Amino acid sequence: MSGPTELPVPDTADVRSGPEVSEELLSMLPLLGEWHGEGILSGAAAGSDQDVRFGQWIRFGHDGRGFLAYESRTWRLTDDGRIVGPDVRESGFWRPRGSDDVELLVASPDGLVEIYVGTARTTTSWELTSDVLARTPDAPEVTRAVRLYGIVEGALMYAIDRAAGDAPLRPTMSARLERLR
Repeated sequence: MSGPTELPVPDTADVRSGPEVSEELLSMLPLLGEWHGEGILSGAAAGSDQDVRFGQWIRFGHDGRGFLAYESRTWRLTDDGRIVGPDVRESGFWRPRGSDDVELLVASPDGLVEIYVGTARTTTSWELTSDVLARTPDAPEVTRAVRLYGIVEGALMYAIDRAAGDAPLRPTMSARLERLR
């Protein structure tokens, strides 16, 4: 038995089609869409002494309700830009909390679940700090994290800093992504 090729309810990453965008999402509206580009994974986070290049695709979609669905896929790149294979993958939800406050819920297949709370600092930047981090026994140790997202000259840029144990926050990954649609 084969499944349907399309869902029976709309879901879109485009404000020009699909369901009407909820007013609750106004502080996150600039994120809506698909983004593609490259970034850097810190050597320490990659388990080496050298930083690692990666390619990335991110999608922020909605179905008319008061949240954005978030999906991110990355792939490792060699120094000359050749694709080596798949890497970090995340999915989750961005939710508004009042006019400028936001929540981010993120899960990854390496056993880490992160809940962040933060603020839309302007209409194009969001700063989020971990509130709850849960992990499976074999997941990387993370005790706190900060994510900073911003739209700069039309590009989505972000940085993620993480800490393990009592160590200070350290840069983990960052990227610059251009809007696909």
